[in-house]
Amino acid sequence: MTNIDRLAEIFPECITETERDGKLTRAIDFDTLRQLLSDELTEGSEVYGFNFVGKKSAWRVAHSPTTKTLRPAPERSRNFDTTQNLYIEGDNLDALKILQESYFGKVKLIYIDPPYNTGNDFIYRDDFKQTQDEFDKVAGNLDDDGNRIRPTPNPQSNGHFHSDWCAMIYARLELAKHFLAEDGVIFISIDDHEQATLKLICDEIFGGKNFVAQIPWRKRTAKSDVPFGVSQDFEWIICYAKSDAFVASIEGGSRKYFETDDFPGKPWRIHDLTKQTTAAERPNSFFTIVNPKNGEEFPAQINRTWAITKETFWQYYSQDRIIFPGDYDFLNISRPVLRYWKADDIAKAGNKFGRIAVSTKLPDEIGMSQDGTREITEIFGGKVFSFPKPSKLIKFLLQIATDENSIVMDFFSGSGTTAQAVMELNASDGGHRKFIMIQIPEPTPETSEARRAGYETICDIGRERIRRAGDKLLETHPELDAGFRVLKVAESNFVPLPEKITQQTLAGLVDNIKPDRNELDLLFGALLEMGLPINLPVTSEQLDGFKILRCSEELLACFDKDIPPKFFQRLAIRRPQKIIFRDAAFKSSADKLNALEMLKAFVPDEGVKIL
Repeated sequence: MTNIDRLAEIFPECITETERDGKLTRAIDFDTLRQLLSDELTEGSEVYGFNFVGKKSAWRVAHSPTTKTLRPAPERSRNFDTTQNLYIEGDNLDALKILQESYFGKVKLIYIDPPYNTGNDFIYRDDFKQTQDEFDKVAGNLDDDGNRIRPTPNPQSNGHFHSDWCAMIYARLELAKHFLAEDGVIFISIDDHEQATLKLICDEIFGGKNFVAQIPWRKRTAKSDVPFGVSQDFEWIICYAKSDAFVASIEGGSRKYFETDDFPGKPWRIHDLTKQTTAAERPNSFFTIVNPKNGEEFPAQINRTWAITKETFWQYYSQDRIIFPGDYDFLNISRPVLRYWKADDIAKAGNKFGRIAVSTKLPDEIGMSQDGTREITEIFGGKVFSFPKPSKLIKFLLQIATDENSIVMDFFSGSGTTAQAVMELNASDGGHRKFIMIQIPEPTPETSEARRAGYETICDIGRERIRRAGDKLLETHPELDAGFRVLKVAESNFVPLPEKITQQTLAGLVDNIKPDRNELDLLFGALLEMGLPINLPVTSEQLDGFKILRCSEELLACFDKDIPPKFFQRLAIRRPQKIIFRDAAFKSSADKLNALEMLKAFVPDEGVKIL
C-alpha cells in the first residue's frame, strides 16, 4: 500500500486528481489536509463551487464548432420521406452540435440514461490528442470517416476516474440545455456512483433554482451478497427544468365536485379545514368552532389546529364556505370542512385545471429492471440488450411533462426504450409527439446473443426495436407515425480548402462538393446550415428533365448541374420561401448573376442558398 493509499483511508476528502507530465493521476490536496490536521481555521479564502480536472476543457469542447454534418440513410429508415421521427447514429457530442441550430429551444423533454461510471461501463472520451487518435485507429474505435464508434473503458484504476466521467457528462449537458423549450425539462437516470456529482453539475449548468426533484426508482428487490450488507435497490431520476415555466402534473386527479339544489349551476368540492400544526405554533387557530345552526362544538386539537382563525371562520361562514356534519346526507364527515367552488378552481388553475401535482413516489406499475429486460426479450425473442429501462417508466415521465405535440430527445438512446414509450403514449392518447434518438454505433460483444442474432451494433438493436414495437402498435393504430428517419454523423459534404491557396489549386476546385455525396446529403446539410428542422417531409418531381426536391411548398431544392436560365424562371414563379442550388448549377458566372437577379423578384431576401 502506497502512502497516498494510506492517507486516502484516513482522510479521503483530501484526495483529488491532477495532471502530471501530461497524465492525470491521483494527488493530495494539501490545503484540505492542512485544515484537517489543524484545530483552528487555516489561512486561505473559501468559495463555494464545483471543480474537476478537465472542466475548462469540457466547456471548451462543448462550445467549439463542428464541421461535421448528418448524412441521411433511407435504406436504414422506415417511412423516410414522411416520418417526423429521427434516429441519429454517431457520437452524441457531434450530433448535439450539429442539431443545435435546427432545434434550439424546441425540445419539451429530454430523457437520458448515461453510463453510470461503475468501473465496468464505458465513457465518451472527448479530449483526443494525436496519440489517442492513433490508438483509436489501431484499436478499431473509429470508422472510415474518423467518427467514433466505440466508447472507451473507464476502470476505477484510472487515475482520473471521476474527472473523465465529469468531463463527458458536463460537455453534453452544456449543449443539451440549449435544446430545451422555455417550459422544457430534462430527466437523467443515475445510480449512487455519480449521483452527488451529477447533481452538482446540473446545479451549475441548469441553475440550482431550476432543480425540480430527485425521484427514486426501485430497480430490484433486495440482494444478499452485497458490500456492507446493504442492498442498493434504488436508482435516481434527477430532474431539472429550463425555467419556472415548467409544471409537471397528472391528468385526472381525485377531486370530486357536487351539484346540489341549494347552489344550482355551482359545482363545489370539499377540503380539510385543519392543519398539522401545534397550538403553540398557531395560537390564533386553536379555538372551538360552534355550529351557529345547532350549537354543536368542534374544539381544535393540540397537534392539529384549524387552518383558519376565528375572524376567518365568520368570513367564510358568511360566504357559505363552511360545511358542518349533517348539512348534506351524502357527505360522511365528523368535523367542519371548507367548500371550494369549481369556478374558482378553474380561474386559479387555468389550463392546468383537472391536473394534480406529481409525487416523487413512482407508481408501482412502472416496473423494475427485470421488467425492462423481460420486455425487450419478448420483443426480440432473446436477450439482446442488458438492463434497459421499462418503457412504462419513460411513458410515465412523458405523461407528466409533455403535451400531444412535444418533441422528445434521448441522446443516450441505447435499445430505443424512449422511442417505444413515445409511440405507445401517442397511440393511447392520440398525440403527435416526435422523437429524436441519438446513439453511438457501439459494436455488440462478439460472443453475445445480440451478435449471434445479427445485430452488430447497439444502433442495429435500437432501430429494430422501434420497428418491431411500431409494427405491434400499427395493428390497432394504423394512423400512428411509427417511422423513423435515420441520419449518420459524418464529415462535411465539402472538400476542405488547402492550407496554401494558389491559382492552380483554385482551378482544381471547380466543384467543392465531395463526389460521393448525393442530393439527399446536400439537402439535409443545407437544412442544418439554415437552422431548419430535418424532419420535414421530402418529395421529388421532374421539371424540364431536372430533379426537384421539395420540403413543403415553401422550400425547393435542385442539385443538378448546368441548368438553363429558363428553368430558374419556371421554378421562381412558384414563389418558394427558400430555394437551394449547388454552384455547379450555373454554366457561367454571368448565368449565375442573371439567375440571382431574376430570383429576387419572386423569392424573399436571403431565401436563395447556393452550395
